[in-house]
Amino acid sequence: MQQAENTWVTRALDKVERVGNKLPDPAIIFFICLLIIWVCSAIFSQMSFSAIDPRTGEGVVVNNLLTGDSMADFLSRMVTIFTGFAPLGVVLVAMLGVGVAEHSGFISAGLKRMLDSTPKAFLTPVVVLVAIVSHTATDAGYVLVIPLAGVIFYAMGRHPLAGIAAAFAGVSGGFCANFIPSAIDPLLQSFTQEAAQIIDPDIQINPLNNYFFNSMSSILIVSIAWYLTDKVIEPRLQNVEVDGDPNDIPKFEELNAQQTKALRWASFSMLVGIGLLVAVLLPETSPMRDADGKLTTFAAPVMQSIVPIIFLLFLLPGVVYGYVSGTYTSTKNMIDSMTKAMQGMSYYIVMAFFCALFIDAFGKSNLGALLAVNGAEFLKSLSLPAMVTIVGIIFLTAFVNLFVGSSSAKWALLGPIFVPMLMQLGISPDLTQAAYRLGDSSSNIITPLMPYFPLVVVYCQRYVKSTGIGTLLSLMLPFSITILIAWTAFLLIYWSIGIPLGIQASYVYP
Repeated sequence: MQQAENTWVTRALDKVERVGNKLPDPAIIFFICLLIIWVCSAIFSQMSFSAIDPRTGEGVVVNNLLTGDSMADFLSRMVTIFTGFAPLGVVLVAMLGVGVAEHSGFISAGLKRMLDSTPKAFLTPVVVLVAIVSHTATDAGYVLVIPLAGVIFYAMGRHPLAGIAAAFAGVSGGFCANFIPSAIDPLLQSFTQEAAQIIDPDIQINPLNNYFFNSMSSILIVSIAWYLTDKVIEPRLQNVEVDGDPNDIPKFEELNAQQTKALRWASFSMLVGIGLLVAVLLPETSPMRDADGKLTTFAAPVMQSIVPIIFLLFLLPGVVYGYVSGTYTSTKNMIDSMTKAMQGMSYYIVMAFFCALFIDAFGKSNLGALLAVNGAEFLKSLSLPAMVTIVGIIFLTAFVNLFVGSSSAKWALLGPIFVPMLMQLGISPDLTQAAYRLGDSSSNIITPLMPYFPLVVVYCQRYVKSTGIGTLLSLMLPFSITILIAWTAFLLIYWSIGIPLGIQASYVYP
């Protein structure tokens, strides 16, 4: 394992870490970008362009944001720009429900039960599948599933580092593969929609526009991680001694009778909630359908209620589990859980403030339209097939991900560039978003700048004291490269066959 730490790959990734550590915080990056937009708008507003604005059919005109009137307008709208920022409400509302489910113990108990009841032969795929499902509870995968996988593997006589690697691959490498809708879906969709409206102000993007592709991708990620863990990673770890302090190695704690009872009732309540939702949706006269009686159009109230539905479907079992298990003794405990969830979102709120101002200025200046039209014309002049362009977006995103860890922050930065530009080439925002999600996920597990990467190193050190960043990189590199290549090929095949990406999604624009 020590030899792996001296490879050129590790040296290159160490350099990435050093460069990335010198980058400002994402919130500051958005503020700097805002200043750049202001200055560029003043410069380019003095110029004339031959590029045709697709919204007006006339030449693109850049608006100067540094005039007195523009700055006065900016200051008067600053609060509403922030409060009207679509991703903000999406995340906070969803996290209120998820927070209750997480802090009451429901999610933890459910994950433990799934892993505890798994036969040894199917332990790896179930660990990866549980890791993928954990995305619905934001960071639960990092703080619960990954260490728990090491505990389970060790208890079953397998190498604990193999379990940690498999779970890490599922949680982070397969971050955007999931068959259960989560808060990340409407979050990224909201960024995509704002970016697409730079070109088409009336366009509407469905929150589940990548759902079918993400669901099928979960099968791919489980298969890849299963094969690599059992056939490549664990055999390589055979000679790596588990030399951690026995007192530091966590023990697997089974659910007690009260927790088991609580999990049973909470799961039943979730099923009841899903059943009630289905019962409401089934009648053709359902108020959750659109005027034509359809469920999957953006005009259907159910499609505009994805986030509230996520909120309720996590809130209900979370509350039931809390009271039956004894975690909750009063309604104050439920409010405390929501408060803790919001405390964890404080950084996101700060970042969202600067992000909202940047995106608003980018749209107001018309620089986005200019960049999209000229960028599209350049790509057209290269005469590249659409599939080659999409592959380029995937690999570029994977590279940028080595330096900027936050998925939402990255898409807020890249979306206003990628989405309008590819729309001009006839590529839909839905496909561009799917390509971004793929590239973003695949390189998560090899970037030390990912906030939880050092934590995973600590998990490994409990079992193997000599574990370092290079050790973890050498474990995860096969996953990253294989997932990137195989998932890209999967998207291209999926696209060639013409299977829908998601609800109301398309491959072409318009």
